[in-house]
Amino acid sequence: MRLRHAEDSDLPAIQSIYAHHVLHGTGTFEETPPSVEEIEARFGAARAQGWRWLVAEDESGILGYAAFARFRDRSGYRYCAEDSIYVRDDVRGQGVGKALVTRVLTEAAACGFRQMIAVVGDAENAGSIGVHASLGFRQVGVLRAVGWKFGRWLDAVYMQRALDGEAPSA
Repeated sequence: MRLRHAEDSDLPAIQSIYAHHVLHGTGTFEETPPSVEEIEARFGAARAQGWRWLVAEDESGILGYAAFARFRDRSGYRYCAEDSIYVRDDVRGQGVGKALVTRVLTEAAACGFRQMIAVVGDAENAGSIGVHASLGFRQVGVLRAVGWKFGRWLDAVYMQRALDGEAPSA
């Protein structure tokens, strides 16, 4: 497996991976998969800010992708990022997500971010919660029944990790 910065040519594969999660999972509360054009717009917006998307690949193609962006648009949040990681369904549980999160932490720190927030859709998403916890994230809150998908209410789990080695304040 190789990790590298995403390129325009990766966007159809990224869209396909994300569309699967939108249609079949609760890790995102989006209900309609964005088009390749929308993914291109999101990618371009991140690149315009100096932020990079990452992909994991092997000989079979793109295995997953990761991105980070400022947690909120207000200027006071300018040192706080939020990560997004999605892995191809047939390679889940094989370390792809953990490798991507590890690399995204380094990339975000290099861009000047000091804190990383993971907003995990669905409190039952043990895989994402476990990967983030194994990399030093700690759960800092749960928003109860804030998402509606597949005919049920879903919680969102907030996890946080300092990018400078410091623990987040309590």
